[in-house]
Amino acid sequence: MTETPIPKNTGSSQGTRRAGGTRWTIIGMVFIATSINYLDRANLGVALPYMSGELGLSKTSSGILLGAFFWTYALMQFPSGWLVDRFGPRRMLAIAVAAWSVATMLMGAATGFLVLILLRLLLGVGESPSYPSGAKVVSRWFPVHERGLAASIFDSGARAGTALSLPIIAALIAVIGWRGSFVAAGLLGFVFVAVWLRLYRDPDEHPGVSEQEKALIRDGQPDDGEHERAALPWHHLFRYRTTWGMVLGFFCLSFVLYFFITWFPSYLVDARGFDLLKLGIFGMLPALLAIPAQWVGGLLQGRLIRRGHSVSYARKVPLISGLVLASVIVFAGEAPNAATALTLLTISYCALTFAASSLWALPADVAPAPGNVASLAGIQGFASNAAGLASPIVIGVLLDATGGSYAVPLAVAGAVAIAGALVYGLVIGQIVPLGSRDLGSPPPIPRQT
Repeated sequence: MTETPIPKNTGSSQGTRRAGGTRWTIIGMVFIATSINYLDRANLGVALPYMSGELGLSKTSSGILLGAFFWTYALMQFPSGWLVDRFGPRRMLAIAVAAWSVATMLMGAATGFLVLILLRLLLGVGESPSYPSGAKVVSRWFPVHERGLAASIFDSGARAGTALSLPIIAALIAVIGWRGSFVAAGLLGFVFVAVWLRLYRDPDEHPGVSEQEKALIRDGQPDDGEHERAALPWHHLFRYRTTWGMVLGFFCLSFVLYFFITWFPSYLVDARGFDLLKLGIFGMLPALLAIPAQWVGGLLQGRLIRRGHSVSYARKVPLISGLVLASVIVFAGEAPNAATALTLLTISYCALTFAASSLWALPADVAPAPGNVASLAGIQGFASNAAGLASPIVIGVLLDATGGSYAVPLAVAGAVAIAGALVYGLVIGQIVPLGSRDLGSPPPIPRQT
């Protein structure tokens, strides 16, 4: 296969050091936003074993609650991506964090199943602009050879938030109860909003960005003519095979990943007998180790591009190899002891995040115009969160059907991971802007007449 030429310049470490690091401060802020995002959405998963008795929740109803968040979160990815392209990440991310923080705080006052569902739906609406905003920041602030690392950093906030939710929420439950844990977590978001609005500007408007850093950011970016190109209507993006590959592949990866976000705390308590202390200490280890695993994936992509490999090759290496390795989750269900099971689950989690290092760089890589980046992020975000909707419900139903055994649900997750690797390897061709005439560009899907 002929490789797509890399951008005319990929930068040097010396030039990068001279340019300054404001862009890394900005992506660090997006990392914090993502961490708060996942802390708030994972709060229910941590609190669930301690609130189920009071509210009378079965395994199936718990699975529905865990998945209900994704009903609105997934559907709102489409308008959220368009809104971020229209109004920018500064405004939209601030609105998102404020909205989901309100929903989180109100969850502490929930009195039953129906109230919890309504609040989880509201939480999904509030959080929906988060990832399209992050993808937009990556496209505006980073050259192509740094996008993998930048996307890895902001997306790894999901692992940080998930990991921190276990000790933080467990400690809050122990001190102020599960209701108080939701209120305390929600307050954190309003602190972020104040800092974000004060610090964030686009690169050309930011007073802390040097001319050298602006030049680096433009390295490998579209030229002025491409910047002026009109964005396609978002529904036209579905005409391309690459878009469908991004949708199907992200669904598979997220189906497995959301086991760790939703059912993992209950697995440690129910299947491995962890008490509150063990849950807080050992339960956070897989997510913490998954953070550097994702950064390694981002660093690897940058190194591959600088060594002359195509963007397609650099993005696909972690995607395919990571998903194949993640299938070891199959063996955790029948592991002889908790230590072995935790080791296998940690390997699977780290492999998933290694694969995920490419995901949020893809929208900027394949967008036909800058005004389509967040829209593409929203489209693949819909697929991810459709999986987030399905995964906890499927696992909950399988648990009820098998008397609480996790062997079958984890076997299904392993098979889905392999399917995802096949999608990224076979459905997505060369990673180039949609509609590009470059060699290897996948043709648009023809309209049905």
